[in-house]
Amino acid sequence: MTIRLMHVSDVHAGPPFAAEVAAVVLREAQTYAPDVFVVSGDFVQRADENAQWQTITSWLAQTPQPRFVVPGNHDVPLYNVWDRLFNPYKQYTTHISSDLMPVMHLAGVSLIGANTAFGWTIDGGYLSPVQQAHIRSAAASVPAGNRRVVVMHHHLVNPPGVGRRNRVANPEAIATLLDECQIDVVMCGHIHVSYIGHTRDLVPTLPRGTIICQAGTATSHRGKGRERHTCAFNTIEISDSLLVIRRHVYDSRCQQFVVHVEHHEELQA
Repeated sequence: MTIRLMHVSDVHAGPPFAAEVAAVVLREAQTYAPDVFVVSGDFVQRADENAQWQTITSWLAQTPQPRFVVPGNHDVPLYNVWDRLFNPYKQYTTHISSDLMPVMHLAGVSLIGANTAFGWTIDGGYLSPVQQAHIRSAAASVPAGNRRVVVMHHHLVNPPGVGRRNRVANPEAIATLLDECQIDVVMCGHIHVSYIGHTRDLVPTLPRGTIICQAGTATSHRGKGRERHTCAFNTIEISDSLLVIRRHVYDSRCQQFVVHVEHHEELQA
């Protein structure tokens, strides 16, 4: 059985939001009809602005169900220092989801959400001991034979051409954690450029390794690197032994998304 995921990230409702592209993403989502619609954070540009949450909740309501979501660093307040430090997820849990560490088991694939966004950091990410324990516990609960996917906002590897960006803290230790939990794929975003890689690029000695599937910005004008000012999302198909990732990039000339990369990789037993 093949499970199909649509992976969007860094929606950024607010000044960078490209409403015309967001409408195309909705059409693409309805056509593709994924088994799960995945959003790996940064729903809004500024969590302090109520109007931005209204924009994104209206858009999100039109996406396919079920949805699997985790927060990003822009989803915690920036200017409201009190909330940023003491109640950073108030708006996110009110408008998007009350579950900051979701787990979803499908027939053949299990999704594990991890929260890398915290109020005391502006841009960088962190997987706390609680989050790491959550990944271990959730991985232990995965039904036999299911492939394992972790979804988080911050990235592990800086792709070529985008410069030095704030990754999740201690990425080598996190890559080792994913390996110990036999995670097949980690899906992330944050830096607004698509990337397909492997945790063995980070820690070559890992006995198993995890495939990295990083999404660009789906609906904002803040694309970076080779996707500068461009929107992109990924579709992922996972079967018992094969992973297929397609990078879809928006072409303003035809006002639709076009597949730029199709990546096939065999999954380890």
